Amino acid sequence: MEFKDYYETLGVKSDATDAEIKSAYRRLARKYHPDVSKEADAEDKFKAVNEAYEALRDPSRRKAYDQLRAGGYRGGDPFRGPPPNWQRETDFGGGGDGNFDQESFSDFFESLFGGRGGAGRAGPRSGRDLHAQIAVDLGTAYHGGRERITLRDGGGERTLEVKIPAGIAPGQQIRLAGQGYPGMHGGKAGDLILEVGLRSDPRFQLDGRDVLVDLPIAPWEAALGATVTVPTLAGNVELRVPAGSDGGRKMRLRGRGWPGKTPGDQIVTLRVRAPKAETAEQRELYESLAKAYFEYDPRA
Repeated sequence: MEFKDYYETLGVKSDATDAEIKSAYRRLARKYHPDVSKEADAEDKFKAVNEAYEALRDPSRRKAYDQLRAGGYRGGDPFRGPPPNWQRETDFGGGGDGNFDQESFSDFFESLFGGRGGAGRAGPRSGRDLHAQIAVDLGTAYHGGRERITLRDGGGERTLEVKIPAGIAPGQQIRLAGQGYPGMHGGKAGDLILEVGLRSDPRFQLDGRDVLVDLPIAPWEAALGATVTVPTLAGNVELRVPAGSDGGRKMRLRGRGWPGKTPGDQIVTLRVRAPKAETAEQRELYESLAKAYFEYDPRA
């Protein structure tokens, strides 16, 4: 059996604060979660990260582990088990706020903290929260809707239907009660916490609460002005393009951006597109235009 350096697993120093340990765990759990990671050994790394967090997040377990580590042990060193009476001298029953599945942890962990967490674990224990990511279409996030997701965890594969609130923003979380890791000894299951991301959209981009869209227009629409149809996430609207508009001009549709207490705007960027001269008549028209504007230099 090898000694496991849990601080090294989480990428933190031995004097890391509880907040730093929790932050490192969440970052690595998202990185190596089997539902999102494409690395070949993601599942093993995910289990190692969970085990390290379970050892370090409970003050009693961390204190005992630090005392053992202070004896000079480092990751990979041979380990024959803790000293005699080591477990009986330490209380592993307090400080933790969650539950762990002992069967998913290593012999090293079990040798330190005992089967099913050691002494003081006979009472009900709530399950840990399960963190995952979900990507939804821009339209679904705007209007709200439902999204089906498939999760793979210690209990196997399961499919859930998730309600997406209208106007949810990237980075926000959805909590599904009781869908996390199971509890022990009659304890309730943890929650599933989904961090929302948005899939890319061919027409729209989100910038804070503003929605950005490029609008192609013809040269005569830009020169003479026109009323054109503009797509928005709430449906098409009419936009008046002023005469003499240049390509790249930005126009604002107030309140047509991302919904909320103060809705964002939609920013429309005009993109002038010149049609190809594919017939003799079309070429003559372009030549006539060139003669009429012979003094015009678009690069001046």
